[in-house]
Amino acid sequence: MAARAQRIVFAGANLFDGTGTPAAEADVVVVDGLIAEVGRDLDGDESVDLAGKGLLPGLIDCHVHVVVSPGPRHELLQTPFSYRFFRAVANLQTTLATGITTARDAAGADLGLKRAVADGLVQGPRLQIAIRMLSQTGGHGDEWQACGFAPGLAFPTYPGMPDGVIDGAIEARRAVRTLVRAGADWIKVATTGGFSSPVSDPTRPHLRPDELGELQTEAEAAGRHVMAHAQGLAGVKNAVAAGYRSVEHGVWLDDEVIARMAEQGTWLVPTLLVPVWSLENGRPQPKFDLQATIEAHGDSFRRAVDAGVRIALGTDCGIVPHGENLRELELMVERGLSPARALAAATSSAAELLGLSDSIGTIESGKRADLVVVDGDPLDVRGLRDRIEAVYQDGRLVSARSAS
Repeated sequence: MAARAQRIVFAGANLFDGTGTPAAEADVVVVDGLIAEVGRDLDGDESVDLAGKGLLPGLIDCHVHVVVSPGPRHELLQTPFSYRFFRAVANLQTTLATGITTARDAAGADLGLKRAVADGLVQGPRLQIAIRMLSQTGGHGDEWQACGFAPGLAFPTYPGMPDGVIDGAIEARRAVRTLVRAGADWIKVATTGGFSSPVSDPTRPHLRPDELGELQTEAEAAGRHVMAHAQGLAGVKNAVAAGYRSVEHGVWLDDEVIARMAEQGTWLVPTLLVPVWSLENGRPQPKFDLQATIEAHGDSFRRAVDAGVRIALGTDCGIVPHGENLRELELMVERGLSPARALAAATSSAAELLGLSDSIGTIESGKRADLVVVDGDPLDVRGLRDRIEAVYQDGRLVSARSAS
């Protein structure tokens, strides 16, 4: 006769369950890595006393680069190729300790890294992966340098990491099929340049409607969604017109594209932290005033929130240091979201974007037992990272703050 599974009760926490109900004292029962019950005065075989503590669902970051770490790219010339994967292990552990139990990697992580996490060889948030960002020649993902070479320092090409530079609808079709074959859960495309583009900039739109449309058509055929790196207005409009599921960054938005995003249900993953961190740490942009960019980004975000655009947390950690993820919540609140809605953007809303609402994102019976214990009020997002006391993934303790 099989032994009965242990019932572990997380007792007396101030619970934010992510469902939209107000935070309130509750017990949570976990059995075999799943949430079995949520209520008051629940019994169990073991008890974790959370009196005076807050309890959150496992947090979700929809835009990270776990294989990338901040620093001058030229330093990678003196870094052995395989070193990036060992650094990724540390980045994954740091991210998990921050309370992020699930993440979407927006380029850089390959199927091997995703599988290593899933199989328990490496500890980190469970991953959805884009593998590589697709880009036109001279676009944001083209690492061509003025010397005439494209050394591929940030995102080198190797088995399992196909080249991402495309031109024309036929190449777009082949690229999607190649990425899906390599294990991509998402198709990512740059519809604008970026601040770090060697030969472009974030206001310039990239790829033409036939190319963008072919990416969407082929992704749909493969059961995948498209996420768009889109900072400038024209590129955002092109991404929305193509029917892409999420706009990443969305620095410069106008009321017309905001209204269309709200109408279509296009998600905005704002990554507000990137220009803020760059300004704080003396990373100037030669062509753009960072303070003006921060103000424009914040204004676009506020208007999108007011218009009802769906928001999910994304941080671009990798461009900014891993472990800084939860500062994005503070910036969201400063720019118009209530604390509860900001936390929803990192839990239930993020799970919906990733198509995982049936298993994560809320603390409800039947969901995976991803739980984050915090010191104090769970709705106070200020300094949240420093108040995380324990992280559970599938009911297992994976990170705990030292008593010292």
